[in-house]
Amino acid sequence: MEVVLNFELWITLCSVGFLAGLIDAIAGGGGMLTVPTLLTAGLPPHVALGTNKLAASFGSLTASITFYKKKLFDISFWRISIIFTAIGAVIGTLIVKYLSVEFLDKALPILIISTAIYTLFAKGTVSNDHGLPEKTPVLKVKQASQGLILGFYDGIAGPGTGAFWTSSSSALYKINILLSCGLARSTNFISNFFSLLTFIYLGYVNVLLGVAMGVFIMLGAWVGAHWAIKFGNKFIRPVFIVVVVCMSFNLGYQAWVQ
Repeated sequence: MEVVLNFELWITLCSVGFLAGLIDAIAGGGGMLTVPTLLTAGLPPHVALGTNKLAASFGSLTASITFYKKKLFDISFWRISIIFTAIGAVIGTLIVKYLSVEFLDKALPILIISTAIYTLFAKGTVSNDHGLPEKTPVLKVKQASQGLILGFYDGIAGPGTGAFWTSSSSALYKINILLSCGLARSTNFISNFFSLLTFIYLGYVNVLLGVAMGVFIMLGAWVGAHWAIKFGNKFIRPVFIVVVVCMSFNLGYQAWVQ
């Protein structure tokens, strides 16, 4: 699809990309900014979702590498989560093909608002400062279920996936906020990447917009990941709350007032 962008819209896309990457690396939820922005740029919902996956992959890869280098994500320990996240993402993305443009136009704003409300009021458990939980059969079931469900959600929609990962991981595994963020950023990259491959196969990606926004998301993610690691939970939680509230009001205004 041809999309004509003026200078102001380019500035908006790049600025929103940086802010989304910053937010996503710290607390998750960057997609609640980028998807509406891509829709504003004139992309149909299917292409906006696919292009967002390309852009988001830049940021989630950058953030996941940062957390991995800081030893806040253990690939071997979370391999079941990774596998089922990839499977869920592909299934979810394939379903998008069969959803009408009209349905997505009406559903996306409501879905994003609902996600924002959930992440604002959900009470995450941050209690264990001693590392990863013990490996048990129950743990594997939790990893598989969580990965499949959140991977599916990221494939079919996406906004708020990182926030869902962070809050649910703290509750399921009783790990501290930084380990939850490390898991969230890394599995978010997995679902972004496999969903992106599926969107490319379906022809629902605007490469120019995705790469342009993705570069700035990557810069924001690098800054955000380092801030999260440096300042920890006392920094992450307030930012998370402020961001969710602001995005909720903004999306509500765009969906029902304009």
